[in-house]
Amino acid sequence: MELLRFATAGSVDDGKSTLIGRLLYDTKSIFEDQLTAVERTSKARGDEYVNLALLMDGLRAEREQGITIDVAYRYLATPRRKFIIADTPGHIQYTRNMVTGASTADLALILVDARKGIVEQTRRHAFIASLLRVPHVVLCINKMDLVDYSESVFDSIKDGFREFSMKLELTDLSFIPISALNGDNVVTRSEKMPWYQGPVLLHHLENVHIASDRNLIQVRFPVQYVSRPISKKLHDYRAYSGQLLGGVLRPGDEVKVLPSGMTSRIRSIELAGKPVEEAFPPMSVNISLTDELDISRGDMICRPGNPPIVSQDIDAMVCWMVEQPLQPGAKLAIKHTTRSARAVVKDIQYRIDVNTLHRDEQCKSLKLNEIGRMSLRTTVPLFFDEYRRNRHTGSFILIDEGTNATVGAGMLNGPVA
Repeated sequence: MELLRFATAGSVDDGKSTLIGRLLYDTKSIFEDQLTAVERTSKARGDEYVNLALLMDGLRAEREQGITIDVAYRYLATPRRKFIIADTPGHIQYTRNMVTGASTADLALILVDARKGIVEQTRRHAFIASLLRVPHVVLCINKMDLVDYSESVFDSIKDGFREFSMKLELTDLSFIPISALNGDNVVTRSEKMPWYQGPVLLHHLENVHIASDRNLIQVRFPVQYVSRPISKKLHDYRAYSGQLLGGVLRPGDEVKVLPSGMTSRIRSIELAGKPVEEAFPPMSVNISLTDELDISRGDMICRPGNPPIVSQDIDAMVCWMVEQPLQPGAKLAIKHTTRSARAVVKDIQYRIDVNTLHRDEQCKSLKLNEIGRMSLRTTVPLFFDEYRRNRHTGSFILIDEGTNATVGAGMLNGPVA
């Protein structure tokens, strides 16, 4: 069954947690004891209704404040598709958490309060979804019950967002009017909005086409582990384990190994110990070659005629995730696919104001939650693609070697010119 990852985004109190709670409740995807606990907490808070948002707000601080702080993940399955849902915070100071939740998403659900319309956080999250190349975006105009299910309000917000989205790179944009609190157009069609003829939210999530979003042209197989079983029967067995991040591989295909540049052919491909005739993203497989080559973790298997970019000097967009500002000259560990290295920040070219999309070329550092473009030099070459071509081989994380904490998330633009 196909898996869809989607992230919710939007301003504070736009109803992200309530929407996911409604999806879980209406598809009967929550346990009875969970519902009982939510009913009890709702009563204790003085709510006159069962507050389904509490299904998502797992931290005590979240329940007390009625807001989302950390990224919360939930799982949902229908007869048509499986879902991993990331409920991301709406507050400005938690932009890094929104980046984390959206970085692996196939689809972004951006919620708008029908009473308030498009606000600063709406534009901020739409920009981040565009920057992270989330293939599909759905703008859910929520709380339609509070504007008497007005078609003109829906059209006004829709037109305003369309105008703003012209500045962004959004490839697939949809608009759905909903009421998460009452369940209108979430799982079942609302009789109160007969003017809306499009699909309800769940139907859209179940049917949005995501198969073509993955890069099936450029073969990218970062080696994660070299498998050599300790067995007399398998004393000649050597396979390379990892997740295929791009392209399609079949037995007999000619491949090239980086950084050595040696070529060979695929002898066999195994999935969970059983041979398969074809591997495609995001399958995790074992690959054995016809020749004995020196291959280790961090190496990359690709096609001879279509290799990735190989460079130590990289141009990247980085979202900074800690309070200590990032300064030029900073030395950090970098993790890219299965390859680890050290990196130094050569310079910071500009910081993006995610509210106005303007570039601040006078900035000398990046502060918490800020996004900027910079050049880095790594101790060993990285094998990568531009982020717009492959989100997996075009992304990396930066790590503080002293604390081992992830301090930055990056998207590769290419080698430094």
